[in-house]
Amino acid sequence: MEHRDYYYYYEANAATINLRQITSSAKNAQILQRLRDGDDNLSHLNLGREGWENFCVGQGDDLGWLGYFISRSECVQSLHIRYLPEGEEGHAIVKGIARSQSIRSINIDNLSNDGFTAIMGALGSLSQLEEMTIWTNNNVDPDGWSDLRTLLESGVCKLQRLYLRGNNYIGNEGLDVLSNGLRGIGSSLKVLDLSDNSIGNDGLLNLVEALQSCTGLEELDLSHNDFSAVVGLGSLSDWLQNSPLNLKNLCLENCRISDVGLHALAEGAANHCKTLDLDGNESITRTGLSYLSSAIRSDSCHVKTLYLQGIPIGDEGMEALAQGLVGNQSLTSLYLSDLHDDVSITSAGWVVFSRALCDTSSVNSTYLSNHTIHNICIEDDEETIPRDIFLYLQLNEEHPQHAARCKILMKHPHLNMEPLLHWGLKYLPLAVAWIEGSKPCTALTIYDEDLEPRRRVLDESEHAFQSRALTAMFEFIRGMPMEVMKRRKELIVAAYGDNDEIARIDERYREALEQRDRNIEERDRRIEQLEEEIMRLRGL
Repeated sequence: MEHRDYYYYYEANAATINLRQITSSAKNAQILQRLRDGDDNLSHLNLGREGWENFCVGQGDDLGWLGYFISRSECVQSLHIRYLPEGEEGHAIVKGIARSQSIRSINIDNLSNDGFTAIMGALGSLSQLEEMTIWTNNNVDPDGWSDLRTLLESGVCKLQRLYLRGNNYIGNEGLDVLSNGLRGIGSSLKVLDLSDNSIGNDGLLNLVEALQSCTGLEELDLSHNDFSAVVGLGSLSDWLQNSPLNLKNLCLENCRISDVGLHALAEGAANHCKTLDLDGNESITRTGLSYLSSAIRSDSCHVKTLYLQGIPIGDEGMEALAQGLVGNQSLTSLYLSDLHDDVSITSAGWVVFSRALCDTSSVNSTYLSNHTIHNICIEDDEETIPRDIFLYLQLNEEHPQHAARCKILMKHPHLNMEPLLHWGLKYLPLAVAWIEGSKPCTALTIYDEDLEPRRRVLDESEHAFQSRALTAMFEFIRGMPMEVMKRRKELIVAAYGDNDEIARIDERYREALEQRDRNIEERDRRIEQLEEEIMRLRGL
């Protein structure tokens, strides 16, 4: 390829050049035509040597023109480079990329170290770049990763998403090199993928130190690395708890995490992640799940989706998880494996889990059950979920605001009022209001896979519901008849729900108390005056 002045030659001939004569195929000529014409639909460009790519480099392609049209395009926002020729032709493409004003995402795959280094140099002028993906097939040595670090440290590219997947050449040493670069984009970075990079404990420690500046990070993928040591996971947990961030997704799939490691990680991960992926960590047992259970039971738990597939759960694991679900108000989806190395979930495990969703031992226990989770996925065997659990999950999903009331009415036909009697009549209006607020439950329906199309939540008529409500009120009144007679007017008003009249009664009580206080003050003042007068007369 002959050397040409980048502006003079290409600018002078761009409008008239015969594109078919400078390309190896009609398909490539069409790509150059679309680039030249500013085709808005050409937002993504694949450059490689395979036939399926939209620009397949072949014999006869003048890549200087490709580089020029890339540099002039205002439409190409995503560029995937699977092949970069050596020498002047590769340089021409790199030069065009360096002049682009539209490329916001670049994907690098199957390049040599020289090609990788050349691309890193070109990206140093792309201030608009938001996303970079570097795949596993690149043959990059430590010098190449140093060039990436230099690019990130420059601060020119304010990357929001950085994907470094499957680059085994990174390891702990490579991550140590990249850490300073991560600090350079910390303020803008939202997604960081370092999966399958042979990172161990030392690398994780270096990474956590670099992440201190990444306060806007939303997704962190560290899957398929080796975190069998505990110190790194403890450091990661400390960072999660002490940094002002709102991490949405934390992926630690197949990281060889042990029970002790999960203990170090659990609190930070549960309190500061919305999606936590622990799939494939086969060393985790019931002990580790107990640590995780304590973390998700906390009021500060933020986890909405929890992945535990590939972990031998079994009945003991289900019991541990069930303990964490009681009182949890964030978790909505749970992904499990039913069978792993002959460790399976039997009916005993499901009974414990069912109790977490609806504990029928008392009304209060039912109320404190879990009414948030609505999706349990069993890997390769969704039919394992028992019917009662399926219906509880449907109720939680379709009617979350009524789930607790519905479960109480479903499992407690007789509402025992005796525990409320020692609180006096002040709880009667609350009981009446609770029953009135439960009326919609009689009309609710949910999806039932065994029925078409839906089923009623409560299998009772409105008349039966009213009878149950009257029975409960009768028990309450019978428990304290004298108190009811004393305050029958207020109770009548409360029963009819006249809020204005209740307010007037409360106001009269308040005024009466204020008048009593004034009378006491006046009495004390008169007594004090009389004592002073007596003392005066004695002095005479």
